[in-house]
Amino acid sequence: MIGALTAGWTRVFGVLGRLSSYRLVLLSLAALAAIAVVLSLVGLVGPGPLELIVTAIVLGAVCVVVDLALHRMLRVPLRVESSLITAAILLFVLFPTVDPAGLAGIAGAGAVASLSKYVLAWRGRHVFNPAAVGAAALTLVGVAVPALGASAWWVGTPAMAVPVLVLGVAVLWRTEKLRMVAGFWVIAVGVAFLRAVALDSAAGVEVDALAILTQVALSSPYLFLGAFMLSEPLTMPPRRWQQFAVAALVGVLAGWPIDVGAITLGQEFALLAGNLLAFAFTWRAAVRLVLEGRREVTPTVRELTFRTRRPFAFRPGQYLELEVPHRRPDARGTRREFSIASTPEEMPVVRIAFKEGSKSSYKRALAAVPPGATLPVTGVWGDFLLPTRTTAPLLLVAAGIGVTPFVSQLRHVVTTEQDRDIVLVYVVSDASELAYRDEIERSGIPVVVYSRDAPADLPAHWRWAGRGVRVDADGLLRMVPDITARHAYISGPPALLADLAPALERARSLTTDAFSGY
Repeated sequence: MIGALTAGWTRVFGVLGRLSSYRLVLLSLAALAAIAVVLSLVGLVGPGPLELIVTAIVLGAVCVVVDLALHRMLRVPLRVESSLITAAILLFVLFPTVDPAGLAGIAGAGAVASLSKYVLAWRGRHVFNPAAVGAAALTLVGVAVPALGASAWWVGTPAMAVPVLVLGVAVLWRTEKLRMVAGFWVIAVGVAFLRAVALDSAAGVEVDALAILTQVALSSPYLFLGAFMLSEPLTMPPRRWQQFAVAALVGVLAGWPIDVGAITLGQEFALLAGNLLAFAFTWRAAVRLVLEGRREVTPTVRELTFRTRRPFAFRPGQYLELEVPHRRPDARGTRREFSIASTPEEMPVVRIAFKEGSKSSYKRALAAVPPGATLPVTGVWGDFLLPTRTTAPLLLVAAGIGVTPFVSQLRHVVTTEQDRDIVLVYVVSDASELAYRDEIERSGIPVVVYSRDAPADLPAHWRWAGRGVRVDADGLLRMVPDITARHAYISGPPALLADLAPALERARSLTTDAFSGY
């Protein structure tokens, strides 16, 4: 049963992976807006249909125009998707209106949000969530000029709960932030529940715990805040424990807003506080890389070698997000995530690898980048890390280009002279696609190769699974009979994880680095 569920979810992830996270967020917000308009026709949400449509047009126009102006002034890449996402988030955070003064306030919030991407930024990363900045600015200004309005978070209404849940989970599954936001939601709802109970008790009102919990769960904007704002990549710290720390802080502050004079420090201020903590974790993560050269690793895989003027910290197994600005990007945008193939000891040299041959506009642009060109890295992330205890037996499973994080880890093991019990299962279409064969061989670990044809001149500690042998759970158990004693790591497409799930569930632990291809 667990294997079937894992297989089903990983297939869903594969479908979602065909879209960039930014495109999926934009489409999800557009769907929520359409649902809100339908609900407004029958009075199930606060704003009316005309108010929603007019406000959406104003926010979209302002955010795009401001970004376009700054794009031309500062000669930075234009990201229309980012502009529309900011506008769409603000549509649910601010209260839609057709009142001229209110629309002026909303337009101002949109302009401030777009401007913050360039002013409140550090080395390619947002310091604060742009929509939260815009909402907070309007709330502060609204104290002096009430006609301009303030944040409202009207998305937190029972009629919107199910659509936000479904689309929010899709976004979080795609961005692999489901557990983090689930933790945030539990904390926020729990704290809000305790606050409501405390206020009712202080006021002498009979406490109805079930009614309070239902009200908090269905009529709060916490899931929207978590799925579409807290999880924003450019304000996220790199490590999982750091992300959970930020989520916990935002959850507490969102669940128990603090009153400061005439202002209640609500959802947007809670998120800004979390952004500040995240920035403290990541302020050195964004760098710029200069391309030094490229080499052929296999007939279809190319390795790019960069040099960074400023060394940055990472651990073997982590990945970076590389931006390659180019004209007419496809649905997946101008950024991609690449596992780092080099080791920290090689700094300031940084290596990544990618597979050629796709129709991706990004891949074509990356293949055309000339030596000496500078590309921005927006951050380094990931918890695909080997155990710190070097005596823990390990099973590494890689498919094709998915071997890249293991190459960094094995290079690091050799460089630091660690003695680890490691078995690598390497799945490729053809023997010629065995990337980084020399580096893996130098590590001295046993390797099991799955390929259609027999690899030539295999080292003594390498084995070929055989012609026509299918990569499945039974085959993995035959090749690695002591899997129950090993900690398993798998890097490859979701379909591979689904096929091997029954066997991998027997391992002592399972860590995945699933991807959907570049």
